[in-house]
Order: sequence, then structure tokens, then C-alpha cells
Amino acid sequence: MTEGAAAPVRDPGLQPERTRLAWRRTTLTCTIVAVLAAKSAIRDEITAPGVAGAALTALVWVAFLAVAHRRIHALDTARPVPLSLRGALLATACTVALAAFAVAVIL
Repeated sequence: MTEGAAAPVRDPGLQPERTRLAWRRTTLTCTIVAVLAAKSAIRDEITAPGVAGAALTALVWVAFLAVAHRRIHALDTARPVPLSLRGALLATACTVALAAFAVAVIL
């Protein structure tokens, strides 16, 4: 690049929209997992681990919704900032926790 030349303007195209849709699909999947966990805890014998697993699943679901909502709104800008390490770790922890609590509800 020569001195005095302006940096090219970024044209993100549809990438932010695809990412936003991916976050929405993931949120929908987490919602389905939480609803199925609650249904399983209510339909089967009501046991302490099942109810605890369903309650923890609901809490993790709310945490994931907060992360996804924040990320979806961050993608509305013309030049979205990258996902923070904290946000990525929280989304990963929520996903792993949902899987663990689903096992607790089933067993």
C-alpha cells in the first residue's frame, strides 16, 4: 500500500446476516433442549435429580439467550466487533452444561 492511500472500504456482503441467522438457529436449538428437559422431568417420575437438571437447564438456557441476544445485536452494526473471548467461553460452557444437564434429566 502506498503512503496516503486510504484503506479499502469493507463490504461484508451477507456474512453478518448469515452469522445472525446461525445464532438464531442455535438459540432455537437450545430452547428445544430446555423444553424437552422440562417435559422429561415432568412426564416421568418426578425425582430430585430430574427436577434439578431441568431447573439448571432453564438457567443455562437463559444465560445462553443473553449471550446470543448480545451477539445478534452486535452484528447489526456496519462493522461488527469480533466475538469476545468471554462471550465465546460462556457460549461454549452453556452448550456443554446443556448436554450434561440433559444426561442428568434422562438418568
